[in-house]
Amino acid sequence: MSNSTNYFDVIVIGAGLSGIGAAHYLQTDCPDKTYALLEMRDTIGGTWDLFQYPGIRSDSDMYTLGYTFRPWTLSKAIADGGDILKYIRDTAKEEDIEKNIRYNHKIITSKWSSEEQQWTIEVKRTDTKETVQFTCNFLLMCSGYYNYDHGYTPNFKGADKFKGQIIHPQKWTSDIDYTDKKIIVIGSGATAVTLVPELSKKASKVIMLQRSPSYIASAPSEDKTANFLRKTLPSKIAYSISRWKKVLTGMFFYYLAKKKPKWVKKIIRDGTQKALGTDYDVAKHFTPKYDPWDERFCLVPDGDLFHALAKKKAEIVTDHIDQFTETGILLKSGETLEADIIVTATGLDLKFMAGLQVTVNNKKVKASELYVYRGTMFSNVPNLALITGYTNASWTLKSDLSSQFICRVINHMHKTNTREVTPELNGDMDNIPLIDFSSGYIERAKGKLPKQGTKRPWKLNQNYVLDIMNYKYSKLKDDVLKFK
Repeated sequence: MSNSTNYFDVIVIGAGLSGIGAAHYLQTDCPDKTYALLEMRDTIGGTWDLFQYPGIRSDSDMYTLGYTFRPWTLSKAIADGGDILKYIRDTAKEEDIEKNIRYNHKIITSKWSSEEQQWTIEVKRTDTKETVQFTCNFLLMCSGYYNYDHGYTPNFKGADKFKGQIIHPQKWTSDIDYTDKKIIVIGSGATAVTLVPELSKKASKVIMLQRSPSYIASAPSEDKTANFLRKTLPSKIAYSISRWKKVLTGMFFYYLAKKKPKWVKKIIRDGTQKALGTDYDVAKHFTPKYDPWDERFCLVPDGDLFHALAKKKAEIVTDHIDQFTETGILLKSGETLEADIIVTATGLDLKFMAGLQVTVNNKKVKASELYVYRGTMFSNVPNLALITGYTNASWTLKSDLSSQFICRVINHMHKTNTREVTPELNGDMDNIPLIDFSSGYIERAKGKLPKQGTKRPWKLNQNYVLDIMNYKYSKLKDDVLKFK
């Protein structure tokens, strides 16, 4: 281990969308505080640099996925992955954040000492394999929610027999040639509906093989109103109007989906039937067993998936896999699908705080025993916050607010000459799952995640307007948050 110890007031983990946003707020709201941003990879971008599969794009509009402080100025509202990556990197460059980033630094353990009132962090250099130590007063986790090393792939019977390529989208590389190939994409989520229309442009045949359908709806890739406003108003004003239009529209649709699920189902089904024609079996391939927004909604820009299906460039098969064969997949129905390439768009491996081992005063912290305070801090864990996004809206809406809240906390500590802040939970409390979703990756990780309570400040809002009040305008001092 290196003998040198690097101290910063705040250490941010992760140089993706959340980490760069957090760095902005630390620089603007807490200019007297020193910070470092530790990134385990060798570049900025997080998800938007890691994923390289064909057609990679956002499944949220960029007026809400973009930062509050930096207008999205391109015409596309549903943006390509490359444009999002450029947006993140341009933000880091223009804000002069890059000088504070330490690349190839993977955090392994973090130990809090109330005696010293600081975190001691052990980091492994992924380039030199050296172990380095950092210390800080506040630890800000912007590490995302999934395992960057690999995605989730079920154990398919006979997978070792298949003579073609089996690829998880998280491991897609630029040298994969799928021209004139027969491809099966296993899955029905956001990744699958992105891949299928893009692969169909070059492949000889693309089949989206789903065990059960997801809710999929078309959305314009460009927002004509937003583009008009940007041409006629100052960029920040135009961006703010477009952002709020998208926020309120999304909240209204989510409200309808929860209050009037049958009506929303019919609207979605009718739209799909219109796009695919009266002969298409929408009931079989596009009618989920669950209600809208019980899982995350899939948007396809300009109906590209529907166009690929209508033109017979792609096909959806709804069935269960019996086993892989040498040449493809045998289904439970007895049908065999032939393939040169099988893409397992079967989800992510959810990983809480990047799998970080946390110790507080020599006691290891067990994530499943924690309660989340105001959606970002944790019960009886001092000076630590996790920056995350919404499950029912764009990620950045909440990550921006969470970073601003933590800056308020840090400034309050500075003003009151305190160095330790802890959301204290005394006694038992009724709890509910942290994420009320039935998605596979959530179900697989339920026993590993913290809980939320049934009342504030331990209950999540999942509501942007309420969280503005919660994070920006509410009193910091309450019966729970203790400053020492």
